Amino acid sequence: MTCRRFGGDRGQAFPIYVVLVAGLLFAALAYFTIGKAGIVRSNAQGAADAAALAAAREARDTLLSGVDLATLSPEEWEQVLLGNRFDASGACAAAQDFAAMNDATVECSSSGTRFTVRSLTNGTVGDSVVPGTSGKRGEAGATAEIVPRCHVKAGGSSDGGSTPTPTPKPTATATPAPPGPIKFACANGVVVDYDPAQPRVWRSLAAALFDIRLID
Repeated sequence: MTCRRFGGDRGQAFPIYVVLVAGLLFAALAYFTIGKAGIVRSNAQGAADAAALAAAREARDTLLSGVDLATLSPEEWEQVLLGNRFDASGACAAAQDFAAMNDATVECSSSGTRFTVRSLTNGTVGDSVVPGTSGKRGEAGATAEIVPRCHVKAGGSSDGGSTPTPTPKPTATATPAPPGPIKFACANGVVVDYDPAQPRVWRSLAAALFDIRLID
């Protein structure tokens, strides 16, 4: 009689054991899916950040056609520092290229010196036990901005603004003298020089004059 009761208890416990194991297995698969979804979402954010920064950098490093740095006055340099002389026509193409490197696609738009992208990963979460997540792709957005680090130093010339040497009164046939060297006062006390007689590649100069940062 006692043995039969023991066997009966064991038989009743077996379905409970099966349900418990099935529940643990489902929970493990759900946690795995959530972890994979997090990775896909992280990949999307990384692609968006890289694409937005690439768009801003491409615009910063490209000036409008016809802009000759050697002839710019201090006032015209201030316009450059405001971002009014950037050529942003290739910015979104650069964003798309960087997104492709990160196995994603992006939608890109710009407003002044801000560049906003929305990324969508090519990779998906895959098959999932969690409803609504199977085949889902990662999405994320990011905005990057070009921020000036410098302004034209008072006086605008390499002599630090000392009294300039008087120049002869121009005649009707005289050719205006080209602008001289320009000094830029930048963040943290840094001074950047630009000498038209020894011009720097704009890409290098732009990296000294501007920061690029994510703002969203």
